Amino acid sequence: MRSDKSGESTGAGEESTGAGLKTGRKASGKTGRKAGEKASVKASGKTGKRADYDKIKRKLYSRVLVAIVAAVAFVALLRQFVQRQGVLGDWIVNFLERIFRLDRREAMSIYQYAIRNNMEILTSAAVAVCFFFLCRIALSGFMRYFDEANAGIDALVEGGGAPVELSPEMAFMEQKLNTLRQALEKREQDAKLAERRKNDLVMYLAHDIKTPLTSVIGYLSLLDEAPDMPAEQRAKYAHIALDKAYRLEQLIDEFFEITRYNLQTIALAKERIDLCYMLAQLADEFYPQLSASGKRAAIRASEGLTAYGDPGKLARVFNNVLKNAAAYSPDNSVIDISAAVSGDTLSVVFTNAGSIPKDKLASIFDKFYRLDSARSSNTGGAGLGLAVAKEIVAAHGGRIYADSGDGRTSFTVELPAAPDKGQ
Repeated sequence: MRSDKSGESTGAGEESTGAGLKTGRKASGKTGRKAGEKASVKASGKTGKRADYDKIKRKLYSRVLVAIVAAVAFVALLRQFVQRQGVLGDWIVNFLERIFRLDRREAMSIYQYAIRNNMEILTSAAVAVCFFFLCRIALSGFMRYFDEANAGIDALVEGGGAPVELSPEMAFMEQKLNTLRQALEKREQDAKLAERRKNDLVMYLAHDIKTPLTSVIGYLSLLDEAPDMPAEQRAKYAHIALDKAYRLEQLIDEFFEITRYNLQTIALAKERIDLCYMLAQLADEFYPQLSASGKRAAIRASEGLTAYGDPGKLARVFNNVLKNAAAYSPDNSVIDISAAVSGDTLSVVFTNAGSIPKDKLASIFDKFYRLDSARSSNTGGAGLGLAVAKEIVAAHGGRIYADSGDGRTSFTVELPAAPDKGQ
């Protein structure tokens, strides 16, 4: 009996050891692949940066090479000319005789020891001096590249709208400056569009606030002027005034949401989340709103499915998406919510009946954008729900997008899959 048990325990140990080795190989394989991908991306980035300057480097090297060859050739020709003619040596000897009052032999001796015997050093010095001046002349042309780049940056600052044009050697810089110009122009246009939408929405909200406020004042005035009003009618008027007051509170909250939107930064407190439970809880919270129009939410997610992120922020994302689906789906329809992991990506898809025009799909995640063409705030919110959802998802390293066709609309939230518990 003992031997059997020991054999069983040994077999179990071997199996666990084998599983550990497999897991270790798998983890090391994944780590190696990821490291290789990062190294290849880094290497390709460095290669691309080096390639950007190839034309300028070739031109610089060619000019320096020309300057070296020209300096050596000039000094060599000058030396050969002087040696043949002997003019320079005679002039130096005569100079020493006149200035220092030396005789011919002494002047010749000084010339021999000071100049003739050090001709190689003097030649090298002459080559260096000539090379310096020739390089200065050759490299002075490169200053125009800096002037061009400076002028291009000034054009971006001024915002004239004209494309930046540089020399052919600066084509890479021209492309980057024009890309930056386009990005700045798009950002400016988006900011103006968002500001216009916000102003329009504030105007409509202000108009809509007046309607429930007038109703509240009107019904309360009736209750005040008719103290002997029947109890049933009094309760009816009080209920209407309360509903209008709730609507007024909602509109005021939307005003605060608008003013608070650009003042907040998204800070995440990440933890492991039971995603299946979160989605079920979300569906329960929306049950009264959905059931009032015959709608319901159907969840398809495996138990134990986990996400890694800020639970409060992700709950707001899913709340905003489901709220949008509930507002724009027809009565007596089903909103399908599915969640699954594929590779390193966790996908949560909200699908509802109804379609969104193709020209509006690209704008639904913009700030203050609302699908209702009447631009009334009686339905929907301030047009910030999907924009806020997009920023929260981006802060988690994911993305959110929408597809619409064949009478169905789906919103997909993609997040990095939750890491293993040991990581």
